[in-house]
Amino acid sequence: MTTRQISRPGAALAALTVAAVTSTLLAADASAADPAGAAATAGTADVRIHDIQGESRVSPLAGQRVADVPGIVTGVRPYGSRGFWFQDVEGDGNPATSEGVFVYTGRTPSVEPGDVVRVSGRVGEYTYGGGGSGNQSVTQLSGAEVTVVSSGAELPAPTVLDADAVPERYAPRGTGPDGSLDGLVLRPERYALDRYESLEGMNVRVDDARVVGPSSRYHDLWVTVEPEQNPTHRGGTRYGGYEEQNSGRLKVTSLTPVSQLPFPRADTGDVLGSAEGPLDYDQYGGYLLAARDLGRVRDAGLRPEATRAQRRGELAVATYNVENLDPGDDRAKFDRLAEGIVHNLAAPDIIALEEIQDDSGPEDDGTVTADETLRLLTDAIAAAGGPRYAWRGIAPQDKRDGGQPGGNIRNVFLFNPERVSFVDRGEGDATRATGVVGRRGRASLTLSPGRVDPLNPAWEDSRKPLAGEFRFRGRTVIVVANHFASKGGDQALHSRFQPPNRSSEVQRLAQARSVNAFVKDVLAVQRKANVVVLGDINDFEFSPVTDALTEGGVLSSAVYSLPAEDRYTYVFQGNAQVLDQTLVSSGIRRYDYDIVHTNAEFSDQVSDHDPQVLRFRP
Repeated sequence: MTTRQISRPGAALAALTVAAVTSTLLAADASAADPAGAAATAGTADVRIHDIQGESRVSPLAGQRVADVPGIVTGVRPYGSRGFWFQDVEGDGNPATSEGVFVYTGRTPSVEPGDVVRVSGRVGEYTYGGGGSGNQSVTQLSGAEVTVVSSGAELPAPTVLDADAVPERYAPRGTGPDGSLDGLVLRPERYALDRYESLEGMNVRVDDARVVGPSSRYHDLWVTVEPEQNPTHRGGTRYGGYEEQNSGRLKVTSLTPVSQLPFPRADTGDVLGSAEGPLDYDQYGGYLLAARDLGRVRDAGLRPEATRAQRRGELAVATYNVENLDPGDDRAKFDRLAEGIVHNLAAPDIIALEEIQDDSGPEDDGTVTADETLRLLTDAIAAAGGPRYAWRGIAPQDKRDGGQPGGNIRNVFLFNPERVSFVDRGEGDATRATGVVGRRGRASLTLSPGRVDPLNPAWEDSRKPLAGEFRFRGRTVIVVANHFASKGGDQALHSRFQPPNRSSEVQRLAQARSVNAFVKDVLAVQRKANVVVLGDINDFEFSPVTDALTEGGVLSSAVYSLPAEDRYTYVFQGNAQVLDQTLVSSGIRRYDYDIVHTNAEFSDQVSDHDPQVLRFRP
């Protein structure tokens, strides 16, 4: 970026009003001329920002060089994709054309908010994550030559984002064979994605916005400007269907590096007093407010939940994704997980754990055993006042089950031997499938613990289900622990393709059919068998994957026993959603099910998933 200064008034100079900026820019025309750029910009005289942005997502001037585009700097990004935003002080009155745009400089810009500038550069469309990501592009200027005409100008008044400003409908349907939105004229009065796009690069503001996604280690948080959209009972926004994208969700980041000003800590339900700055877009959430100014966060007092203890005749079965647990983790993580299992989950009889890593963690050294990981966890549980849990599991083949490279994550059962017994049968390994046989009228496993259908291509590079046979008060219960393939590769809700493609669903559908077939085998031997299928399904209760799991009525999802506002185990981009599920066979007629909200809503979380507990009398 080349910067030239016409004048930069001292700090004592009164700020220019927006009305005065136009005459300032006109007066500077001669001295701000750009002869070198003008030769390459035939036909682009008097181009304004709204001409660059146009009425659709892709600039009509993409690939062209423009000269002396006027505006006021509204924000500077000194890190990451370095550059600045500037905004036209007049505008064309068309709600579909943005009056702001980003200037990519590649290094820390020398301009400041309030600088009156003229910018020459090449118009382009930049797509975070690359063209194959499905993300929308950001219109920008690069190779810029910037003339600072004056400083200290009053910033353009922000567009306030609230329930009146953002439509309920999220996105139009894309046109053409690829479903792209690129060629559509924006309809900001009808669709939220169009509204945000029509404000790309402009100064915007939110006030008293409820936090629906806690602040993260990446120094961002999520708010809603539509507080009545699908609220949870704890202050979040629930994702309850493919047509309920929740248009009011907006990510908020800060333009001030955290080394200079710590990013505020916020939990779901807290209230962000204000945020003002340019509206931007990135691959990790879509449209966002890059805050030049951030107000305070008001604590709403949200606290982790605790479930009740199981009664004497109730069997309590839980599932918990412990997020890549390995011996290299801080002792504090083991202690916090243990405290949660003992006090928040009330020490369930059986716990299906997901993401237990091997004893060397992410070090790719061929280790596949996880005895040390499990010893550290069960010792911590006992130290926290819980039972001395035993465990059962099957080590995976090295690098065959996906997850963090070298970690060899797997599903594992913990169980309290004072309350429940594990039926050990056979010597299951990573590739041998357990089967179902009848013994004295009961369905039994040929291998316990055993893997379900491990050689099926559906489980390639993915965690294989772990089945175990348990005995509780003389009754047999078969539990299947799962961790289905992730959603990696799916197009985002904010994708330029609408509706977005859920490509990862193909593998989970095959996995669901595999587990469903196994449960059918159990019920073919014992029609009223007690079967619990649970874990990180990585899909929603309303998804085709859940439909495939429950096909034929062999299972039902316990999440439907809860009120809609309590159905979530995970928070992603401000959407509280179900990814972890517990499903039961028809033999389990009455049960008490609880999603124990201890992690997903909080900035200080020991896992990104909430655990669940099912209590029933076999």
